[in-house]
Amino acid sequence: MIKALTLALTLFAAGATSALADGHATKVPFALDWKFEGPSAAYFAAIDNGHFEAEGLSVDVSAGKGSLDAIPKVATGAFPVGFADINSLVKFLDQNPGAPVKAVMMVYDKPPFAVVGRASQGVSAPKDLEGKTLGAPPPDGAWAQFPAFASANNLDVSSIKVEPVGFPTREPMLAEGQVDAITGFSFSSYLNLVRLGVPEDDIKVILMADHGLELYGNAIIVNTQWAAENGDKVTGFLRAVAKGWKDVIADPKMGAEAVAKRNPAADTALEQRRLQLAIDANVLTAKVKADGMGSVDTARMEKAMEQIAENYEFQNKPAIADIFTAEFLPDDGSLKLQ
Repeated sequence: MIKALTLALTLFAAGATSALADGHATKVPFALDWKFEGPSAAYFAAIDNGHFEAEGLSVDVSAGKGSLDAIPKVATGAFPVGFADINSLVKFLDQNPGAPVKAVMMVYDKPPFAVVGRASQGVSAPKDLEGKTLGAPPPDGAWAQFPAFASANNLDVSSIKVEPVGFPTREPMLAEGQVDAITGFSFSSYLNLVRLGVPEDDIKVILMADHGLELYGNAIIVNTQWAAENGDKVTGFLRAVAKGWKDVIADPKMGAEAVAKRNPAADTALEQRRLQLAIDANVLTAKVKADGMGSVDTARMEKAMEQIAENYEFQNKPAIADIFTAEFLPDDGSLKLQ
């Protein structure tokens, strides 16, 4: 599949180069992992506030359908840049050795992978899952990490009934008591349940990062063939993204309104809350406050690879250098978010 679309990527890169030659902005399609919600505000802020334009980029953001969605889009060259779960990228590179896709900027320094239960249904802590029914969408990034989470918390997985569910039905099934807990991204599932009328004190978010997992979360990924010919544009893209995050951290209401402009069905107040949850728990961690966003610690990534291997058998285990590179990160201080 990867080799079959090499020509398409070559043509795309040629088009991007010619765009620069005639003085127009380089068009950069950007593949998100999910639909337009609060946490996508930074990318829209980077558009609306002129950060991409200042870098000579014209960015068109496309919604996705889950944590795995953007990776093949970028690997095939259909999109030069995307946003995806780095743990899913690790598995993709194991299954597709040499695929031209790599993470270049960590965004969710603390991943939002979570199990979300209801106190009224007896699920407030990891051990409470035993003997219960767990709703999990098969393509869900949080579900992909569940075996390692179960191992870290000594769960008897044989006692947990797993119910495959769709993304649209996941929260409604929990709200209606058809399942006792679900896997999902913390900020999305929590507020989807609030919107469905579940009392907030009944919603119990069990963040996997607080219960034994050392994993990273979503990162900006690039097609490495395109990046090799457009390195300055990759750096400019990342600089604009960092500025977009800085903008929405300073003004979450503005960020939610930027989302609502693209998603008329969005509840602006709800998306502002969702954005703030992502900022507080996933983006603006102590490490990011101190060092700025974007980088990956090698020792932590090695531990993450070990935890991935607890529930996944590597066949062509990629090196960390094949998964992430910091070579495109700007060094002008723009990665400091406060």
